[in-house]
Amino acid sequence: MSYPEILLLALALSADAFSVGAALGVRHKTRRQTFRLAFHFGLFQALLPLVGALLGTVLLRWAEPVDHWVAFGLLWLLGLRMIHAARNEQQRTARDHDLTRGLSLVGFSLAVSIDALAAGITLPATGAPIALAVATFGIVTGLATFAAMRLAASLAARVGRRIEMMAGFVLLALGAKILNDHMHLLRIG
Repeated sequence: MSYPEILLLALALSADAFSVGAALGVRHKTRRQTFRLAFHFGLFQALLPLVGALLGTVLLRWAEPVDHWVAFGLLWLLGLRMIHAARNEQQRTARDHDLTRGLSLVGFSLAVSIDALAAGITLPATGAPIALAVATFGIVTGLATFAAMRLAASLAARVGRRIEMMAGFVLLALGAKILNDHMHLLRIG
């Protein structure tokens, strides 16, 4: 696998992180929150393919049956939560909860990096330089997440609270797409 192919793969793998980063950037606008999410998304996007490359197909067989359900569940949970918070101004505790910290941060980092785990398993078979590939995956995802969060924060300042509800629907659609793609693959295979 050549470096341009690795870069294209990194861009494709960062799409989920970009979408989730944009949705979270609507509510979480501080520099610290932006850095924390971009850093962790990039870190997980680098670590999971490394784990995949090291553990090979055994791990894929274990994770593949549930990866789409994990990603779907986490994205739908966040999406529904954002929609609910946008519709109910009185519910300050949910709106004040920082989703860029703790278990929420780990859960979202895993959800956007599941595909990278599977991609990592293919790296040794393609002859790709593993260290360069995982570094590229992490850097591209971190930058994509950072850009998405900054753009979302800027747009939210102009559009107002409606963007939070729209972001929630984007996460619901992304979760449904992940589940649909998996079901489509089952029908083909």
